[in-house]
Amino acid sequence: MTTVNRPGAPDGHVCGIDTAMEVIGGKWKVLILWALHEHPHRRFGELRRLLPGVTEKVLASHLREMEADGIVRRVSYDEVPPRVEYSLTEDGRRLNDALEPLAAWGRERSVAGRRGLPAG
Repeated sequence: MTTVNRPGAPDGHVCGIDTAMEVIGGKWKVLILWALHEHPHRRFGELRRLLPGVTEKVLASHLREMEADGIVRRVSYDEVPPRVEYSLTEDGRRLNDALEPLAAWGRERSVAGRRGLPAG
């Protein structure tokens, strides 16, 4: 299931941030992007271990949505037992690159908070 555009604007989005947030919204999607960036070509169980706290249902749902949105690729191998691997598409890698400044901001804020300093 792909994400659904919101009403109000001709394409259903107010701005580019709105479009991006629709694709990465939720607690786990950006963490799935990070996991697949750090550990490419992972199986479902491996991803679940990389993301402590995510349920199987949520992970499966998010992976389906991310595949429908074109940021995750799912490859099923014709083997016994069956093997399925997930990886980032080119759009997924570009999205991860776009999120890097946000990650840097979060790291700086985290370090400043541990030192008792105001962030920024």
